[in-house]
Amino acid sequence: MTKKKKIDKTDNSKLNIKLGKKKNSSNLSHQLKEDESDSLVQDTIEDNRLLNLPKLSKKVYEKELKKLQIELVKLQEWVKHKGLKVVVVFEGRDAAGKGGAIKSIAQSLNPRICRIVALGKPSDQERTQWYFQRYTAELPAAGEIVLFDRSWYNRAGVEHVMGYCTHDEYVEFLRSCPEFEDMIQRAGIILIKYWFSVSDEEQEKRFQDRIKDPRKRWKFSPMDLEARSRWVEYSKAKDDMFNATDTEISPWYAIDANDKRRARLNCINHLLAQIPYEDVLTKPIELPPLQNKMVYVRPPIYLQNFINDVTADLK
Repeated sequence: MTKKKKIDKTDNSKLNIKLGKKKNSSNLSHQLKEDESDSLVQDTIEDNRLLNLPKLSKKVYEKELKKLQIELVKLQEWVKHKGLKVVVVFEGRDAAGKGGAIKSIAQSLNPRICRIVALGKPSDQERTQWYFQRYTAELPAAGEIVLFDRSWYNRAGVEHVMGYCTHDEYVEFLRSCPEFEDMIQRAGIILIKYWFSVSDEEQEKRFQDRIKDPRKRWKFSPMDLEARSRWVEYSKAKDDMFNATDTEISPWYAIDANDKRRARLNCINHLLAQIPYEDVLTKPIELPPLQNKMVYVRPPIYLQNFINDVTADLK
């Protein structure tokens, strides 16, 4: 039976959270003490950053990404073949690189099998519904993979910090979320949750890049500015969220996202390891010969509206 975090129902002004069991890292030779497990993920990220790894070159990154994307295609075909239902949740601070990681996963996959869900603000009607209702409508059927670009965890983050929900609604979410995730997994859905961790210095660089680059300016919103001014509040909200929803059956996996390319490769590699799969790709296809010529006169090509070639002067 899954061990869940519990919230004191008698006093919603404080979060009296009882820690559940954590998954220990396989490379540790001794059993972690319970009071050490909370800091394991953060310590691992900090240790990785202390390595001061150089930025991956584009050539190395693209070569490795291609290998992993081939494996993603194999995974996709296995999901379809076995009728699996997969949900991957991507959360993290603004500009942490969630969107880029999602695109690198989805770009080589069939959009009929792998789809991205990025819900906007709830409508007036949706605000009156059960909180999880609009998310359950997006859950996969057999043979589908759903990538959530932000998810129901909005309530534990932006809604809580910015005051878009009441304190009682926030506390109820932390209480209900592990039960909701247990329920959908009992229904046969594979749930994987990623948190993209980025330092405040790196986030500042990416914000400045968005401001300067017209192609990226749409990514920047007044909410991002407000989030910067509430960095510590968001940190506390994230810690409380992990404390309540990082369960043994539904753990959070943190990714050091200070290097976007490394983060994407690490994320895909980890994702592939979470779902045992076999190669069921069809054998190489042989193209049939072109149809033999028949008596048919095609209309003159000048009757078609070809667009102007603006690339003629490009070299």
